[in-house]
Parts: sequence; C-alpha cells; structure tokens
Amino acid sequence: MSPLLSLFWVLVGIAILVVLNLKYKLHNIFSLLIAGIFVAIMEQIPIDKVIGVVQEGLGSIMGHLALIIIFGAIIGKFMTESGASQQIADTVIRRCGTRFLSVGLMFIGVIFGIAMFYEVAFLIAMPLVLNIAKKADIPYMKLVVPTVVGATMGHSLFPPQPGPVALITAFHADIVQVYLYGILVIIPALFCAGVLLPRLLPGIKAIPLNSLMKPVEEKASQDLPSFGASILVPLIPAVLMIASSLIKTLMGKQSEAAKICDFLGSAEISMLLATLVAIGLLGVRRGMTSEGITHCVTDAIAKIANVLFVISAGGILKQVIIDSGVGDSIVHVVGSASLSPFIVAWVITAIIRILTGQGAVAAITSAGIVAPMIGAFNLNPALMCLAVACGSNTITLMYDGGFLLFKETFGISMKDTFKTWGLLELINSVVGLLMVLAINALIA
Repeated sequence: MSPLLSLFWVLVGIAILVVLNLKYKLHNIFSLLIAGIFVAIMEQIPIDKVIGVVQEGLGSIMGHLALIIIFGAIIGKFMTESGASQQIADTVIRRCGTRFLSVGLMFIGVIFGIAMFYEVAFLIAMPLVLNIAKKADIPYMKLVVPTVVGATMGHSLFPPQPGPVALITAFHADIVQVYLYGILVIIPALFCAGVLLPRLLPGIKAIPLNSLMKPVEEKASQDLPSFGASILVPLIPAVLMIASSLIKTLMGKQSEAAKICDFLGSAEISMLLATLVAIGLLGVRRGMTSEGITHCVTDAIAKIANVLFVISAGGILKQVIIDSGVGDSIVHVVGSASLSPFIVAWVITAIIRILTGQGAVAAITSAGIVAPMIGAFNLNPALMCLAVACGSNTITLMYDGGFLLFKETFGISMKDTFKTWGLLELINSVVGLLMVLAINALIA
C-alpha cells in the first residue's frame, strides 16, 4: 500500500470518529473502537489479528496509565477537602501582591495542572479565582485566563500527567530533559498567553459572568494545612522522577542505587507515594477517620472512571497505526517535504485534537504516527515529546470538553469563549512549538 493511501485511511478513520461523536452522539469508547477496527481492516491487518491489536492497544494504555490516573484523582480530592489548594492559592497571592496577581495565578495553575486532571484543577481553581477577583476588584476574566493558561500547559507538558507519560514511554525520552526543556518552552508561552493576552484582548473587562458558580466559601486560615505540606504533595512525583534520572546518569544504570531510584521514580510508584503522603498529611493528620478516607478515595475513583476508559480506548487507534506501519509512511512523506519533523508532528497532533476533542487521546494517537521520525531524522526525543504535547494543547472547537467546560462554567457566549479559551490555547500551542524549534536549533 502506498504511503499516501495508508495515511488516507487513517484520516478517514478519524473522520468516522468525529461523525460518530458529533452526529450520532456515540460515546467516545465505542467511537474509538469502531474507528480503530475500520483503520485496521483498511490497512490490511489480517482479520484474525485485529482483535489482538485491539487488546494490545487497550491494555498497553490501561496497564501503564490506570494507576497514574487513579492516584492523580485521589490527590486532587484530598487537596480540595483539606484546603491545601486554598492554602497554595492564598500564600502565592499574598506573596505576589495585586500587581503580580496574574503571575501568581499562572504558578498556581501550573502546580494544579501537574498534580491533577485538568478538569479537576479547573473546577478547584475557578472558585478561588473568583474570590480573588472580587477582593482585588479586578475583572474576573483577567485572572481566569492566566490561571487556565498555567493549568493547560502544566497538564499537557509535564509528567506525571497521562499524556506526557505516554509520550515519554513511546519516544524513550529522558525525563530530566523533558522537564528542563519543558520549563524553557512553558515560560514564553505563559507570558504570551497569560500576561500579554489579558492586557491586549479587547472587551475582556466587559465579559459578563452569568454562571451559577459562586466564589468558594473559604476556610479559616487556622484550619488549613501548612503551605509546606500543601505544596509537597503535588511535587513529590516530579522530584522523584528527576532524582531517579540524575542518579542513573551519575552512577550508571546497572548500579543498585540506580535500580532503587528507578523503581521509586517510576510514574506509578512516585504517584503512589504522593497519594500516601496526601492521605497521611491531608487526611489522617487532620483528624479524618478511616471511613472518611475510604469515602474520599472511592468518590475520587468513581468520578474519573469515564476519563480512564476513554484515554485507554485511544490506545486502540494508536496500536493500529503502529502495527500497520503508517508511522513509516509518514516518515516517507515527511522525507520528501521541506517542513521540520517537529512542525509535522505538531500539525498531526493538533488536527487529531481538533477533530477528536481529547488532548490525551490526540497525544497518544499521534505518538504512534510520529515515533518513527525520531530515529529516521535523529531527533531529540524530549523535544519531540514537547512538540506533540503542544499540539495536543491547541485551539479547540465547540464539541471539545475543555471548550464546553470553560463556556458553561462562566455562562459566556460562544464568541467570548473563542476569544478567551480559543485564543489562549492557540497562543500556548504555537509559542510552545516555536520554542521547541528554537531549542532544537541551539542544541543541534
């Protein structure tokens, strides 16, 4: 099969996915399964092998990300219930003062985005932001935008979130490089989308707040956990992952210390340790009963079951793409084009994100397509992770979950949603890609 025809069937499969989602309102799990089977058959995978490919794709994502997703939900729940998220917000805003509120809120957004699912981080942060806007007498959208910018970038670029973890695994990237280059990528994106956009966007002060969301009822400061305990929990996985990678580099991968650190710094174990610390510091230490802890854990897991299965179903299409050799076809097409492979990877991911409305699914699916480019063009795997991550965090349409969450939370019009959410996502994504290209030019 020719490379262009092979790519064509993938695009048709994605189109089927979109039609099933939008026109027939079919659940994402069924849409992804049907699209994956269709592409497998059209890519001439033997019919007796298709079910095995489906099982491998679903199992590979479920096996690798299930615990990470579950632990992330539990951490978010305990941070909310204990008031740790409020403590982080209060402390950062107090240190930043009114003049640098947007910078402080971006920092909060990044922390929440790394520690929790985006939807959880958003719903926790927004009532706090409305409180702050009311106290400081600042138009609420001027503070909402930088907070959302931080949360979306933190969630899209950095482990232990599912998308970045899946990309690091698929591309065999060095996690320290992902963090270091990620910081270089995120700073200009935060500045452009979180600082400049709210200042330059016309009419931002007049966007009405028509939602039922009310500013959160704040707990008394003496009832909150300390700032140190609050910030420790979300940072544990990042610290363990970076420490593990550094020790392996310094002491050799075969040393006993490296093996122990590799175990502790794995996404699953680091998230487990962070979860246990959250339960201990934010639950047991604050007088929560064992029944209360069990209820929090159960409630957190129940609320993310749908997210877990949808992300896992995204692995079906990814596996089909890998097994059918479409990735090699893309390499062939890119080899005859003058575009940078990073731009091609970004465009592919952005298109999948726009069509499917799922950032993690877009990243996972794109990973199967663009992975062969890394070896073919001798690219830095960490930079490819960031390019794809930026593509998965781009402008979205009205059927995207993030778009609807933003619109309905504040009760704003479609036009104002595109003007705020749409623009901040597009700026995030494009500036992030430009920084990836700049870093690659410097280190190449």
